[in-house]
Amino acid sequence: MYLSGFADEASATWEGQIKATKALGWKYIETRKLFDGNLASITDAQFEQVRKDLEENGLKFNAYGSAIANWSHPINKEAESSYEEMQKAIPRMQKMGIKYVRIMSFNVPDELKPKSWDFADEVVKRVTKIVKMAEDAGLVCLHENCMNWGGLSFEHTLYLLDKIQSPAFRLVFDTGNPAFNLDCRGEAPYTKQQDAWEFYTNVREFVDHIHIKDGYYPEGSNDFKFTFAGEGNGYVKEILKDLCKRGYDGGITVEPHVATVFHDTDNKDSSELQEQRKMETYIAYGKALQQLVIDAGFKI
Repeated sequence: MYLSGFADEASATWEGQIKATKALGWKYIETRKLFDGNLASITDAQFEQVRKDLEENGLKFNAYGSAIANWSHPINKEAESSYEEMQKAIPRMQKMGIKYVRIMSFNVPDELKPKSWDFADEVVKRVTKIVKMAEDAGLVCLHENCMNWGGLSFEHTLYLLDKIQSPAFRLVFDTGNPAFNLDCRGEAPYTKQQDAWEFYTNVREFVDHIHIKDGYYPEGSNDFKFTFAGEGNGYVKEILKDLCKRGYDGGITVEPHVATVFHDTDNKDSSELQEQRKMETYIAYGKALQQLVIDAGFKI
């Protein structure tokens, strides 16, 4: 087992991501935002600079947290941009020795969620194409239970796994996502949150990687509150203990969302105070997670 993090939540700068990771004593970063883009879109010069900086600091990317088929790509819109990102990412992942790429299965707009199963064949077709690209390149797609078709319920995820049976198609389970995602089983209206423990126990045999975030809906509020790990409805402690009991030997990546939410539109403030708050929160979150991991029985 090893620890990693979406270090872009610690800093808007690449230098800050390195600083935060080293402050925690970790060797891995799960790369998402790099400069003004990501691993697939940065310039060749920026890519070589990243490679150089990682080597000089004794760090590695454990996975590419891509935007492929994610919440910004509706299932009723084109899929080419996701295919293109995968094509561009593959040679760079191979060059850096990155095995895993986080993907999703296309966003289902709210008005279409009651008809989510009408899109099942299209989702399978699209994700199969992405997975085939990864398989041919010797890589593995990790599907995340986020704001996408497969994340609408554990039943949706299991359907994808049944239809796309490939060694290049596995799961990353995010502990916090069920706590704020609709449970789209049966007919609408849907429960406004899923049960993270129920979701996890139904898919855990397919999980190769873990993302840690946590949170809850305060009583009487529809505004989700992100918390430190173990303080919300993500069953973080229980899941970590179960992982340890089952001999889990993969990665555990922190994605705090406490000081900043990656996909929010109000995170543009890069002031010195904002940067300091992000850095301090990320490091504190990482240290607290380390203790939960130890308490669960892991050795780090």
